[in-house]
Amino acid sequence: MTTAPHRAAPVGREELLGRLERALHARGRALLTGPAGVGKTELALAEAGRAEARGETVLWLAPLPSDRDIPGAAAAALVASVAATVTSTGPGPAAPAPGILASGVFDELPGPQRTAVAMLCREAPIDAGGWDPIALRLGIARILRALTCHGPVLLVVDGVQHVDADSADLLRFALHLAPPALRVVSVETPEPYGEAYEPYREPYRSEDPHATHLWVPSEADVLLVPPLAADEIAELLIHHRLPSRMAGRIHRASGGNPRLALAVGRSLADARTPVHHAEALTLSGRARDLARQLLGAAPAPVRETLLLAALALRPSATLVRRAGRPNAEADLAAAERAGLVSLAEDGSVRFTAGLLPSTLVHDACWAERSAGHAALAEVVDDPVEAVRHRALATDCPDEELAAEVAAAADLARRRGNSALAAELALLAAESTPGRHGGRRLTRLVDAAEEAARAARADLAMRAATDLLARDAVPADRVRARLAVLDTAGQGLTGLDEMYVHAMEDSEGNTALRAAVQLRLAVKYVLADGDPERSRTAAVESAALAASMGDPRTAAQALTVQARMERALGSPDAEAVLAQARALELAERPLGIRNAAQILTIRHALFDGRLAEARDELGALLPLVQRRGSVEDAIELLSTLAEIESRIGPCGAALAHAGQSLALTLEAGLSPGPAWYALALAETAGGSFARAASYARRSVQASEEEGDRVFLSRSRYALGRVQLINGDVAAALETLRRVQADERAQSNVDPSMLRWHEELAEALLAQDAADEALALLAEVRPVAERLGRSTVLLGCDRAYALCLAAEGRTDEAAELLTRTADSFGRTGLPLERGRALIALARVERRRRRRSAAQSALQTAAEVFERAGAAPWLALAGETPAAGAGDGPGSASGVEDALPALSSLTEGELRLARLVCQGASNQEAAAKLYLSVKTVEARLTRIYQKLDVRSRAQLATALRP
Repeated sequence: MTTAPHRAAPVGREELLGRLERALHARGRALLTGPAGVGKTELALAEAGRAEARGETVLWLAPLPSDRDIPGAAAAALVASVAATVTSTGPGPAAPAPGILASGVFDELPGPQRTAVAMLCREAPIDAGGWDPIALRLGIARILRALTCHGPVLLVVDGVQHVDADSADLLRFALHLAPPALRVVSVETPEPYGEAYEPYREPYRSEDPHATHLWVPSEADVLLVPPLAADEIAELLIHHRLPSRMAGRIHRASGGNPRLALAVGRSLADARTPVHHAEALTLSGRARDLARQLLGAAPAPVRETLLLAALALRPSATLVRRAGRPNAEADLAAAERAGLVSLAEDGSVRFTAGLLPSTLVHDACWAERSAGHAALAEVVDDPVEAVRHRALATDCPDEELAAEVAAAADLARRRGNSALAAELALLAAESTPGRHGGRRLTRLVDAAEEAARAARADLAMRAATDLLARDAVPADRVRARLAVLDTAGQGLTGLDEMYVHAMEDSEGNTALRAAVQLRLAVKYVLADGDPERSRTAAVESAALAASMGDPRTAAQALTVQARMERALGSPDAEAVLAQARALELAERPLGIRNAAQILTIRHALFDGRLAEARDELGALLPLVQRRGSVEDAIELLSTLAEIESRIGPCGAALAHAGQSLALTLEAGLSPGPAWYALALAETAGGSFARAASYARRSVQASEEEGDRVFLSRSRYALGRVQLINGDVAAALETLRRVQADERAQSNVDPSMLRWHEELAEALLAQDAADEALALLAEVRPVAERLGRSTVLLGCDRAYALCLAAEGRTDEAAELLTRTADSFGRTGLPLERGRALIALARVERRRRRRSAAQSALQTAAEVFERAGAAPWLALAGETPAAGAGDGPGSASGVEDALPALSSLTEGELRLARLVCQGASNQEAAAKLYLSVKTVEARLTRIYQKLDVRSRAQLATALRP
């Protein structure tokens, strides 16, 4: 028993921690229950940390499994901990006590009670009749009551299922008499299996269902700790500095169990394995050991039933029973109580964590797996599944069987089950006899390409590895490598060797060289951040494809070229895109990701033609959701969320971005792009705090993947929300990195990522007005040359703020009024509202309160119609509220004294820090300025406000 350390709320448990505190406040008792590893102890530690922060005494009792067989073990440990707590918290240094009862808390115990407690703690010999149970009960109760005399006490019993029966009886009595100042948290991991498990009977249960509980729990104080959602697993991985790009797969493997998820994440980090090997790696090391521990508690009959369920594609109680497990329902019900599976009303079975069926299959011997597949092949009602089971039941290659499996793969593809089609295509290749070498190689190529269509990187790598180890022709080797590259997603940095070999093998094959150059064009921009080189590769790919009469590859290459032309500020971008679109319309490609059609929509987004872009996406999305690939759906949903984040409805933006993330995590793809979309959606219609969190996650995932494009985008999203929140120093640092990234990548077109106006505003807020004006002067001619009208409007808003900082408030107000009106006519309500908030700030500086209030009211109406909740709250902050210095926020200080209107945002921020007691050095550190700059700025502040000391400054700033 020890004092718990201070802990913050565990990832994803803020709401549950609040429920725990409410239960303790209302009843003084709370029971945390759930499967092993789900995070119950972490939650209890967080509550203990909060109690300690309030000055409460915390007692932590963690009985071991062996304690359950020792009468009084837990009660004795509690007494010992009370003694240690009293001794350590007493006045002066604590002297080592010769025994537990030497502690002062026991001095007031009557003789019989003291003797009974001494016997319990083995500090007195146990009489022949044992300790006096009544005296011991009263003694324990008196000890706990005396402990609360010094203040509130929180008792945490971590592992209440290990408390022995005698201790449970003693503690129940003591807690029944305890005052309200003693609150208790019990942590329980249910034990569903008994030693006397019998398939036809309910699992072992004590006659008293509350035998080991310290009170009779009710619905009000029992809190089930659920598994984490996929997004929370991603946050958990980031918190532990583990790779987050695999969050979706890790969530599936762990079922949301934090302990399992961290074990899998650490396996990935320790092995430093490429993304393609991740599926196999989840079975290794500590992760597999944890899965075995969970499965090992199940009786042998239950494990045998679970193995059949693990082998089936669509397991159900009926299917498993027909396959030879007559007690399937009882076995599966027991497994459900253990948290291993969940059973639906129709009897279908779902394992709670993907590691569990994988471990069952991996640890079973070949004979067990073969017998299971053979049994399932006889009872499944789907011919595709039957063929799969028959193929997996034999280890003898058979051409007739391989042909059946290949036909089943075609059927699965036509049904739209791309994942099953990919698995069957590889199984067909592996079932092909060695004497049919050429046919096996053909099927391996087909399997790799089928895996690429299904985004199954692990299967693509398996097929390619098998093929590359054989005597395959160069064309087949290229096709297999291209399939692997197509499943790499954003993570292309570790695949240089794959590109080199593909180039070598495509020598002399124009069609394949075009395909390789196309992949290189994508790599050059994503992984290398080199749009010039990407454009060159795309141009070559398009020319090669056109010479071979391959319109599909030519259209894709021209699309990449058009994207690079736009980024580089070339006027040819639209003409190239039109060529790609014409080829694409004639070819009717299967997918739309990276296609000219979607790039046309994104160009409309960049140009501010948002209603047009939304309408085109709205017509395309249902078709893609019915027949397209997962990556196509993700691309459309993210783009739609980006559009709605600018024009509304912002609630729809949140929904579409959330769907994009869910699909991303389910498919095991990098979550960086989806988190970026969510950051934009949260900034528009959710929460600025959540937006910053998603943007930070996107930054980390993009860095892990080496994705230069989305690294810039996610940093832009982060810097923007930091600026909105008023964290100007952090925003300036982040946006400067965006500036460096974009310039390093030679990106010229300012409409593709509108960071310039945000950086200018951040510079202005840090009193770097000259630098802000220089930046605006640099970007404006480019935007005018390219016709980027909405970029020019953003520059106008930032320039108006520069005018206001120079004291030219009349010009600033006039420019902001025109800018807001222009944003409204362009169909950009959120930008209009932001300009109106800036106008309100300028009007306050002009001491035109009515005009300022009118601008804020109009902004609020604009935000309300668009569903922009956080912006609506920002516009609703009245001057008296003193909302802070953030761009768009209302400042109560500015209205407290007219003279304050002469201060810039940076000067106001410094003045507040100084008035809060910060020294010049401390203020310089917080504002990222030099001490000399702080001294000079303070001098200007004193002159403007006509004050001569910090005390007078504080008086001037007081509303």
